[in-house]
Amino acid sequence: MAIRNPIIPMEITVHLGAPDEAARNITIPFTEYIKNVASSEIYPSWPTDAIKANVLAQVSFALNRVYNEWYPSQGYDFDITSSPQYDQAFNENQQFFDTISQIVDETFNNYIVKGDQIQPLFALYCDGQNSTCNGLSQWGSVTLAREGLTPLEILKYYYGDDIKIVYNAPIDDNMMSYPNFLIKLGYSGDFVRTLKIQLNRISENYPAIPLIEDDTVFFTVELENAVRTFQEIFNLTPTGVVDKATWYKIKYIYNAVKKISDIYSEGISLDEATLIFDKELNLGDQGYYIRTLDYLLDFISYFDPDIPFLDLEGETYNEKTIQLVKAFQEKYNILATGIVDSNTWKAIIEAYEQTLKTIPAEYLEYIDQFYPGIFLSKGMQGEDITRLQNFLYTICENTHEIPGVRVTGIFDNLTEQSIIAIQKRFNLEVNGVVGPVTWRKIVDWAKDPTSS
Repeated sequence: MAIRNPIIPMEITVHLGAPDEAARNITIPFTEYIKNVASSEIYPSWPTDAIKANVLAQVSFALNRVYNEWYPSQGYDFDITSSPQYDQAFNENQQFFDTISQIVDETFNNYIVKGDQIQPLFALYCDGQNSTCNGLSQWGSVTLAREGLTPLEILKYYYGDDIKIVYNAPIDDNMMSYPNFLIKLGYSGDFVRTLKIQLNRISENYPAIPLIEDDTVFFTVELENAVRTFQEIFNLTPTGVVDKATWYKIKYIYNAVKKISDIYSEGISLDEATLIFDKELNLGDQGYYIRTLDYLLDFISYFDPDIPFLDLEGETYNEKTIQLVKAFQEKYNILATGIVDSNTWKAIIEAYEQTLKTIPAEYLEYIDQFYPGIFLSKGMQGEDITRLQNFLYTICENTHEIPGVRVTGIFDNLTEQSIIAIQKRFNLEVNGVVGPVTWRKIVDWAKDPTSS
């Protein structure tokens, strides 16, 4: 499992004014932004440890805005403003002090966290002379440094004894959290689990939103109902589908109820930041993800003459897999590494869905056997569920080895129990949800009752 830890963005977009003020946006290197803020707010003649403490607070403040998408979640197209009334002082033509620049170069990828929280601390601060606040006093930090306190000791003095410094955070492009496609019933991924976590927390403050009992990566009917209720409460079209507007409205309300941009934030826990599905696949990897990948790529390559059909088999990411992945990546203008990262996963799923829609006429008689392209789970209904239940009914008639099924087009408890029985029989991931691997086993068993 991976952790969605904060990154140091290579660049940051600054709005040159208050949030609603008509002003330009500029995108500059993150280090340049911090040097500008530090040179605008503190003095190079201060003790080195005071400068370091202030720079750490400034970095953490900016990263809190970026990590939580504070402004994008409100519909703005920038990361932070130049206004000290809302953020930190930034002057477009500010000259940098050499001493401050050197310290920023040494510390720009370090930031502050509080306790076991993941997000960078909303490190509120003020000058300590013209204004005071509940955070760091800039001039007060000078006094403490002269008394011999280290940067960490200075920060603990103002923010509490549970303050820690995270060192050498990774540096990368700043990525928007919205996955750039509609998220709806039958989809899966860590973005789905994130929705469940955030909506459940929001429901504590807005109890009309139904609590979602599971934290899996599958978009279920239960989640669809919660999304629809959220949309009704916050004046969005109640579709139950998460578009960009809904995604960022959920994120904004979640940030608000958790007080993420507050020095006394409830914070984001390790569990909330844990990624359990989005997995990068490479040579030697084994298990469920490989079988899912094999199914999707086999199907795509069978119908696409530009991609070699290699009939992938087994549970190991091998040389054949790399060859096929590279061919797929080249076809879809993705850097041909042979590694399945999140961009390649997304492209594979989209290619599968498109291939399913353009099946040649001579294969239409087999269309019912093809995986429908979405994860099927309890509460769903429609033609895909009817197809699934027909296969289960055939298995029941031939083997009597599953609890049973009623062909109603509604994924009910009995259907779920039969799916679980099949997953246990074939040593699949037992979750009662029908993905590509479970679908293949169901179809194969229905066609050949002797298969094991």
